[in-house]
Amino acid sequence: MAESILNIEGSREEQYKNLLPQVKALLAGESNTIANMANVAAALKETFNFFWIGFYLVENDELVLGPFQGPVACTRIPFGKGVCGTSWKETRIVIVEDVDQFPGHIACSSLSKSEIVVPVFKDRRIVAVLDVDSTNYADFNETDAHYLKEICGCLF
Repeated sequence: MAESILNIEGSREEQYKNLLPQVKALLAGESNTIANMANVAAALKETFNFFWIGFYLVENDELVLGPFQGPVACTRIPFGKGVCGTSWKETRIVIVEDVDQFPGHIACSSLSKSEIVVPVFKDRRIVAVLDVDSTNYADFNETDAHYLKEICGCLF
């Protein structure tokens, strides 16, 4: 399984199209959400080599660090704070071309330049967010939003 993920080539959209069925197969039959999030983060990291990819889990009034790939990260994010907290509060995907221009951005690493955050829904409520950071400015677009949303939808 891991070998096929490592060998995905082509445009980013082609990479997502090839990765999606592999993610679905990877998650099939596994009911543990943490294990599935860990494998999704790893599959995305192996395919795209983004700087940081991970999940923050909703716990009361804050987001708590969950499975991730990349350097050490912020552990807790308050509701409505930073890009992740904003995505949770506004129940929408947030794409940030330059994190330094985002009001209230929480800088876990100065190497991060752009970010996309995708809410993860279970039974029509947000239970987590998927956070992806890049060392390149304006690295995310609607293609990423579309496929990352679809990948997150496979978790439940």
